[in-house]
Amino acid sequence: MSFPTIEFAAFFLVVYVLSWLFMPHPRVWRPFILVVSYFFYGWVDPRWVLLLVGSSIVNTFAAQVIARTPSDTVRKRALIAAVVFDVGLLATFKYLGFFVDSMNDALDDVGLGTPLPLMQVVLPIGISFFTFQAISYVVDVYRRDTPAASLGDVAILQAFFPHLVAGPIVRANELLPQLRTPRDPRVVLAGPALFLVAGGFIKKTVVADELARRVVDPVFNDPLGHSGPEALLAIYGFAGQIYCDFSGYTDMAIGLALLLGFRLPQNFDRPYTATSLRQFWRRWHMTLSRWLRDYLYIPLGGNRHGPRRTYRNLMATMLIGGLWHGAAWTFVVWGGIHGTALSGERALRARLGARRIPPLVGWLVTFNVVCLAWVFFRAPDLGTAFDVLGRIGAGGPSPLVTLPVVALAVAAIAIQTIPPDWWRTAEAWLVARPAVAQGLALGLLVVAADAAVGQQGVAPFIYYRF
Repeated sequence: MSFPTIEFAAFFLVVYVLSWLFMPHPRVWRPFILVVSYFFYGWVDPRWVLLLVGSSIVNTFAAQVIARTPSDTVRKRALIAAVVFDVGLLATFKYLGFFVDSMNDALDDVGLGTPLPLMQVVLPIGISFFTFQAISYVVDVYRRDTPAASLGDVAILQAFFPHLVAGPIVRANELLPQLRTPRDPRVVLAGPALFLVAGGFIKKTVVADELARRVVDPVFNDPLGHSGPEALLAIYGFAGQIYCDFSGYTDMAIGLALLLGFRLPQNFDRPYTATSLRQFWRRWHMTLSRWLRDYLYIPLGGNRHGPRRTYRNLMATMLIGGLWHGAAWTFVVWGGIHGTALSGERALRARLGARRIPPLVGWLVTFNVVCLAWVFFRAPDLGTAFDVLGRIGAGGPSPLVTLPVVALAVAAIAIQTIPPDWWRTAEAWLVARPAVAQGLALGLLVVAADAAVGQQGVAPFIYYRF
C-alpha cells in the first residue's frame, strides 16, 4: 500500500480516528497499532508479515538474554546469534540470487558451466529497513545504550507503518520512550504535519514521477537511442528524481507519524548543497548514514589506526552500504565510487592542512561525483550505465530536452538552496490561516498533483525496492 493512493487515504483516515480513541487505553491501542501496521505491510503479500513477526520474536529474546545475564560470554553469544539471524534473513531474501548468479558467471568464465540451483525468492518490501532497525536495537541493548523492551514494544518499533517500508531507520531510544508517554491530541502539530504530507506528495507526484516519465526512464531504458544532451539531462534529472522521491516519502512518513502523535528523526537536510562528500553523507539519508557510522565504520576501527586503515574502513562501509541498497554489481560500483571519493577527499584535506577548497569548487566536484554515482545506482546493469555515460558527448536530435523538463530538473535541485527559515515561515503562515483556508490550500495542491499524475497513476517509491 503506497502513501499517495486512495486506498492508503481511506486506511489512514480510519487508523487516525481509532488511534486517538484508543490512545488513552494502552492495552487496546498497542495491539491496535500493531495489527493495522501488519495489515499495511501485508497488503501486497500477507506472508511477509510472518518474517516481520519472526524478526521481532528473535530479537526480543536475544535482547532479553543480553540484558538479564551477567556473563559477558553469554551476552556476546546472544548478540552474535541475533545479528547472524538478521543478516541471514536479509541475505536469503535479498542476496541469494545475486551470489548464485555471480558464481554461475564465474564458473562459465573458466569453462565449468554447470549451473548452480537457484530458488526464486520474492523480495519482501522494506526488509533492509526493518532488519537494520533490529540490528541497531540488539546492539544498543548490548552496549547498554537502551534497556531491553517487551515483545509488544519491539514489534511496534519494527512495524510502525509510517516508517516501515522506506524509513527513516528509527532507533529504539527514539521511539520506545514515546510509546510509554501518553499522547494528547490537543497538542498534536497538525499544521506542520499536513505541511509535510502535502509537500512530500507534491515532490513525489509532480516532480519525481514527471522527471522519470519525461526523460529518466526513456534514456536509461534505451541509452543508445538518445543524444548527449538527453543523456546529461537524464543524469541530472535522476538526481532530482531520487531526491524528491525519497525525501517526499520521508516527509510524508514524518508528517503521518506526527498526526498520530509521534516524532520520527529527520532524514534529509538539503544534501545537494553539500560542498564535500563527507557533508553530503551527513545530509542524505541521515538515518542510514549514522547507522553505517555507528554500527559498521566505528566498530571496524573508524579513523583510529592511521590513514590506510581509515581508507579501508571507509571503502568497506560504503561497499556494504551499496549492497544494502540492492543485490547487483551496479550498487557495488555506486558504493565504491563514494568510498573512493570519501577517501580521496580525506587525503586531500590532510595534504592541504589549513588551506580550504573554495566552496563553489567543492560543490561542483561533490555534486558531479554524486551524479556520476547515481548513474550506476539507476542503471539496471553495468552495461547500461556505461552506455549512458558513453552517450554524453554524442550528437543528434534531442526531443526530450524541453524547457519544462529542464526547469523541473533545475527546480528539484535548486529548491534545496532555499534557506530553512523560509520554509518555517511558509509553514507558520499556513498554520496561522483559518482551518477552512488550510483545507482549501491543501485541496488545491492535491488536485494539481492529481492532474499531473493523470491516468498513469503514482509510480512506486524508489526505496520500496530496498
